[in-house]
Amino acid sequence: MSTILHTEKLCKTFSNGGMQQHIIKNLDLDIREQDFTIIMGASGSGKSTLLYALSGMDTPTLGSVFFGEQDISKYTNDQLAVFRREHCGFVFQSIYLLKNMTVFDNIMTGALVKRKNSPELVKKAEELLQKAGIGEKLWGKYPNQLSGGECQRVGIVRAIINEPKILFADEPTGSLNSASSRDVLDIFTELNEKGQSIVMVTHDMKTALRGNRVIYLCDGSVMGEHEMPPYGTDDLKTRQEGLQRFLDGMGW
Repeated sequence: MSTILHTEKLCKTFSNGGMQQHIIKNLDLDIREQDFTIIMGASGSGKSTLLYALSGMDTPTLGSVFFGEQDISKYTNDQLAVFRREHCGFVFQSIYLLKNMTVFDNIMTGALVKRKNSPELVKKAEELLQKAGIGEKLWGKYPNQLSGGECQRVGIVRAIINEPKILFADEPTGSLNSASSRDVLDIFTELNEKGQSIVMVTHDMKTALRGNRVIYLCDGSVMGEHEMPPYGTDDLKTRQEGLQRFLDGMGW
């Protein structure tokens, strides 16, 4: 499987009261195409910082992030904006839907940033919303009229309508109940089964079970990795036990 992203000696440092705080330390990492990559670690281990560096949402202090042969860490802000628009989709714990726009307009706004309006684009938005369990009766509603789980599913549709090369997710189920979390994770699993590359930060083991590769960070460095078959192709109990052993070994 080919590498879609990789880092070389990646470092991220913040100044805190005159002291330098090293969040990411000389990190070398490959993100493989079509993998469902999970990033785990204790609070403060650098999970979200790494996600933002990989996605071009933040620039590293030192080192490089390569997308193919391109070193995006050397891009200008305008170039990074184009990179994110052309190649990335984002889903966060906080659901950033435009409150003054309907569900359908939120989706189309994301799509029209990249492409002109067309009947094909409208049809695609309708199909994705239906697949995400957002029926037509909700398309004209505003985000404050939807449940948290419904809003998150709308956010996923907005993130994938432009067919990103990589979908980044930062604790996407962190504020959802168990039923809504399962629905959202089912969407991610189905996307990955169809070849979507996903990088997800989570602190939750049930969420991590959906991935096929778990990367564990400690103090800004990779402490260990755990490989699993694609979700649903093995015995769930065996999968849980294997991941638990790995996390226990990491001191989770």
